Amino acid sequence: MSGTGRKEDEVRRMLEACHRPQVPAGLATRAAEHGARVLRRRRVLRRLWLVTAAAVVVAFTVWAVAVQPWQVPPAETTPPLDGW
Repeated sequence: MSGTGRKEDEVRRMLEACHRPQVPAGLATRAAEHGARVLRRRRVLRRLWLVTAAAVVVAFTVWAVAVQPWQVPPAETTPPLDGW
C-alpha cells in the first residue's frame, strides 16, 4: 500500500470514530446558577435605576414648587414716573 493510501485509511478511521468531548460534571447546574445570578443582578440594577429616577423626579418637583421658576421675578428698580 502506498503512503497516500495509508493516510487516507487513517483519515477515514478518524472521521468514523465518535468524538465526544468530555463535559465536566455539574456543568448544567453551574450554568443555571450563573444565569440566575445574572438575572438577579439585572433585576436589582433595574430597580435601583427606577428608584433613582423617581427620587430625581420628586426632587425636581419639590424644587420647582419652592422656587417657581415660571414666574417673572419682581423688578429690582421702579420705573421712571413720567407725566406727573
